[in-house]
Amino acid sequence: MEKSKPMSRYFVKSKIQKATVTQTDLHYEGSITVDPVLLEKADIAPYEQVHVLNINNGARIVTYAIEGKRGSGMVCLNGAAARQAEVGDLVIILSYQSIEGVPAKGYAPRVILVNAKNKVVKVKTGV
Repeated sequence: MEKSKPMSRYFVKSKIQKATVTQTDLHYEGSITVDPVLLEKADIAPYEQVHVLNINNGARIVTYAIEGKRGSGMVCLNGAAARQAEVGDLVIILSYQSIEGVPAKGYAPRVILVNAKNKVVKVKTGV
């Protein structure tokens, strides 16, 4: 009997915790624009799929990240996603990775903690 291949599963790779929405742009084509400093700390590549969870209203959005101005602290929901947040809302930006089977013991996502101006205050491992 042939041994089956482990199932591929999706696990949280990183998250930017409680980022503040700095603007929305309904007429942009879509996505979330984020300060590249935050994207780099969270290991999120431009055009990578992300989930955006709005803490204020419970909205959950699947979109992709694009780079804003470096050092700006920008977190801007664009296109249809702009209807799901208001300036000042707190959001969690999550990225995922596919792993065959389950991660090795000790696996934990990278967590980026930011202040009210979306400046990194701490990078930690685990939720």
